[in-house]
Parts: sequence; C-alpha cells; structure tokens
Amino acid sequence: EANDYRYFPDPDLLPVVIEPEFLDEVKAGLPELPDEKRQRFVDEFELSSYDAGVLTASREMAEYFEAVVAAANGVAKLSANWVMGELTAALNKSGRDITDSPVTAQMLGGMILRIDDNTISGKIAKEVFEAMWAGEGDADAVIEARGLKQITDSSAIEPIIDEIIAANPGQVEQYRGGKDKLFGFFVGQVMKATQGKANPQQVNELLKAKLNS
Repeated sequence: EANDYRYFPDPDLLPVVIEPEFLDEVKAGLPELPDEKRQRFVDEFELSSYDAGVLTASREMAEYFEAVVAAANGVAKLSANWVMGELTAALNKSGRDITDSPVTAQMLGGMILRIDDNTISGKIAKEVFEAMWAGEGDADAVIEARGLKQITDSSAIEPIIDEIIAANPGQVEQYRGGKDKLFGFFVGQVMKATQGKANPQQVNELLKAKLNS
C-alpha cells in the first residue's frame, strides 16, 4: 500500500499569496460582530458592559437603540435606560417584538430630547410614552395636546411655594426645628399643586431658600 504524501508541496501548483490589502477589504465588508458592537457601545456611548450587553443581545434591539440615540442628538445613557426599561416592559406586556413597536425609535428619541432640554420631567415622560404607545402622536404632539410642558419659570413656582408654606405653619416650624425629612413633604405638595409639571430642581432650590430664610 502506497504512502500518502499529499502534504508535500506540489510542484505543479503555484503558491496562493493573499495580500494584506485583500484581507482588510474582506474584513471591512463583514457585518459588525456582537462582541465588537458591544465594545463599541461601551466606548462610543459610555455605557456599562451590562447595558451594552443587553442592547446588543439582538441585531434589532441594537439598531433600534442606535436610531434612538441619533434622534436624541447623542443622549445615549438616557436612551439606553428608556429602551431597556419602559420600552422593553411595554413590549413584553403586549407580546410584541421591537420591530413592531408602536413607538418608533424616532418618536422615543424625540421624547428623550424633551426630557434632556427640561421641556418635561422624567415622571411626566412616562405619561407621554404611554400616550405615544396608544397612538396619540409623537412627543411634541402629546405634550401640546395634554398641556404637559414643564413649569420652569421661577415667578410661576414661587407663589405656589408661598401658599404651601403659609398653609402648613406646623410643618414649617418642625422643619426649621431640625426635622429635615419634612422637606420631602413640601416638595410633594408643590408637585401635587402643579400636577407634576414644576421643574424638580427649581422646586428644591426655591423651597430650600424660603424654608431656611
């Protein structure tokens, strides 16, 4: 029985030389692999490894997220929170895939812009999201139709704070006596009076100034 010597070079066959340029061209034409995409999300969007892993679990999820970030002018972390949080919960509850979401990536990105520019608060955004999911239009349309624009004018917030302080002298006295936890009570009263529309940061600043004066 003859030995098989096929592993010896065949003089009739020319060697195959693959140029580095050709390899680079082939690599450039390949789709981005999941691990590469995950690392890019960490580097480009400054996400945690966990968040990047969740968002790249499927091609559809990753594409949706990137479209949201683009529509939100690069606001990545907030976009990630909404895609992984409210959107995913709504999809799971309705049994839908992300490709069938009633809230498009452009709609969600538009809403995130309104959170980022303080047109609405994070709390009000949940109401806006539910309305968009129900087919009431994009974020701007919902905000306008429902009158949800955040109150950021201090001159509009101050009179409300003054009324609440005047109506709760006992709590004011306790707060000034060292019961700091009552501060949350006053914040809650202001937010209730403004139907959640007052800018929380401004409420905190104005309340502290008035209660500590």
